[in-house]
Amino acid sequence: MRFFKRFCLLLSSILVFGLFLACDPFGTQLTQEDVTYYISEGASPAPGRDTLEVMTWNLKFGGGRIEFFFDCFGDRVVMTSDEVQGHLEGITAFINETQPDILMVQEVDVQSKRSAFVDQVQWVLDHTEFQYAFYTPQWKASYIPSDGLGRMNSGLAIFSRWPISEGRRMALPLIGEQSCLVQYFYLKRCLQTCVVDIHGQKITLLNTHTAAYAQDGTKKKQLDLIFERLQDLASRGEPFIFAGDLNALPPGTTQTKGFPDSVCPPGEFEADDYSAETDWLSPFYGAFSSAVPLSDYQRNNAPYFTHTVDGIGRWNRKLDYLFTNRTFVDESDVTYQSFEAGGFDTFGLSDHCPLSVNYVLK
Repeated sequence: MRFFKRFCLLLSSILVFGLFLACDPFGTQLTQEDVTYYISEGASPAPGRDTLEVMTWNLKFGGGRIEFFFDCFGDRVVMTSDEVQGHLEGITAFINETQPDILMVQEVDVQSKRSAFVDQVQWVLDHTEFQYAFYTPQWKASYIPSDGLGRMNSGLAIFSRWPISEGRRMALPLIGEQSCLVQYFYLKRCLQTCVVDIHGQKITLLNTHTAAYAQDGTKKKQLDLIFERLQDLASRGEPFIFAGDLNALPPGTTQTKGFPDSVCPPGEFEADDYSAETDWLSPFYGAFSSAVPLSDYQRNNAPYFTHTVDGIGRWNRKLDYLFTNRTFVDESDVTYQSFEAGGFDTFGLSDHCPLSVNYVLK
């Protein structure tokens, strides 16, 4: 009888929790239709081009080099409006100096508590020459009852000088080792896709930010699904440009673990040990063109590093990528590890630096 009572109590708890998830009281569940288009007032397409400058950049939600709790260098959770505005001013100054035609970003916030409730997509659109943008959430909740995070809406955005349509959000696998409760409130990674129309020439744009801390192979599953999607586009002869923070190292990387900014206690937000992941991106390099040719990277890793958590050191690993099934202009890639524009260094704007390349329009 005692066992039966415990069983009934457990079953009741499961049913209550299941009902909680089904009701989605904090609005964390996302579908392929969770997309938002932005258009500047009076927008009109830019003139046609022979080549496009395409850029990818993880913006760290306008956090610059503030030492947040998940970096294990500090304990900050939220920013002031002045801090957010200052970082966004630096970001948009860089964009206006370099003038990319298409910009695909990760970790951009839309009215989240941690970034002073600023719509960062709208901010970038208002302060640059981009006229069209497309936003897809990866982390959304009306309230997160942990670490003072509160309201959260963070995800992926694509900015363009030409109209964007056919936007979709393709869900990627969740981290399987997480409990149901953590999964409910945590990031729900996705592949963001849309089509840009450049005076009749249509290109599919894809943007993602894969799992950073998974230890159960979730990142590999996400990468495999993305690769299948790219293969499908290529098999149908549809041109695409794929960008993202893949949280993975290229084949032939010299250092795969023991990074100096890996200071978190085990089991928390520790930086990945990539030693078992060095071949995960090989299919991408084998099937498609890369902004940074693999041979260049393998000859000397350091000039192509795009990430570090440590706000004192320098870039120490490459996590950010651009691939296409068409053609990038040879030697047009730029990894902006340091770039002076308006009196600032890119190192202070995010824990990732921008990567750009020129794409040939045909």
